Amino acid sequence: MRVHVLGGGVVGLACADELLARGHDVVVVDPAVGSGASAVAAGMLSPAAEAWHGEQDVHRLGVESARLWPTYAARLDVPLHDHGTLLVGHDADDRHDVRRQVALLAGLGVVTDLLSPAQVRRLEPGLGRVSGGARVDDRSVDPRAVVAALLRRLAGRVHAREPRPVADAVVLATGARLPEPWTHLLRGVRGEVVRLHTSDPPRHVVRGWVAGEHVYVVPREGGEVVVGATVEEHDEPPVPTAGGVLRLLRAARVLLPALDRAEVLACAARDRPATRDHLPLVGPTHDPRTWLAAGHFRHGVLLAPLTARLLADALEGAAPDPAVDPRRLLATPTAPGGPPCT
Repeated sequence: MRVHVLGGGVVGLACADELLARGHDVVVVDPAVGSGASAVAAGMLSPAAEAWHGEQDVHRLGVESARLWPTYAARLDVPLHDHGTLLVGHDADDRHDVRRQVALLAGLGVVTDLLSPAQVRRLEPGLGRVSGGARVDDRSVDPRAVVAALLRRLAGRVHAREPRPVADAVVLATGARLPEPWTHLLRGVRGEVVRLHTSDPPRHVVRGWVAGEHVYVVPREGGEVVVGATVEEHDEPPVPTAGGVLRLLRAARVLLPALDRAEVLACAARDRPATRDHLPLVGPTHDPRTWLAAGHFRHGVLLAPLTARLLADALEGAAPDPAVDPRRLLATPTAPGGPPCT
């Protein structure tokens, strides 16, 4: 098929790469490739650390996609950070947040032991005062490196404007904003991040709570670390705010005091594409020519390789996974002689 993928973030590029590998004639359309959420995302491949109440399908999909990442990263020739994630609490109340996360994971079949303050600091000596923690075997990747690798594989197939001829199928992977008539399916949830450079980065990804404030610190090669991320419902363009950046840096410096001497590289904000049930939209719409690969909220990088497979499978005739089938959130087309039903 001739397939146009609208959107050049990690998800759109991954879908295009998968379709091309299966022999389809693919082009990607985006006037600013990789400049959306993929440009600032922390790249945590964290189905365990990101698990949340009532999101069993999100966790299931995340686990499935996380299993794909080692082979996927090798194919793209991008490194994975695989030293694991530490969940830590600063004070006694924050330790309860760690315990709740561990209990939630146990309910999902992920067993991890609670660690004493001494055990946590042995794993990560640069930590400040902590009241306890836990360790999970999550990974991370630099999304900018993933975008660059996918662009190399799609050389000559990325355009600023939609080319002719008309495609057999159009895949909408346009981040937090979908065109009409699908605009209502997504809302933007702002996330602010700070990129730092330090000579003393943590060995692990550190996700912690400081006086109830949630923060993560993700190390990358060369001493860069990403500190994030706020979560804010809003109707304005996503911009970093003084209050958001201050909260992130205050919490990160409490957990890792050496960050006090880190160089600030950038502060940035982007919208996460959220659906009302926090599950992505991957598969067909009621328009037989239009397909969606959108609505990944906090999990776009993690779910990219699985999304690419599910989207390509559906385009080739397979039944979509009901949890991510976009038609679950779409009104049924009007039947002859009757009103629309949902």
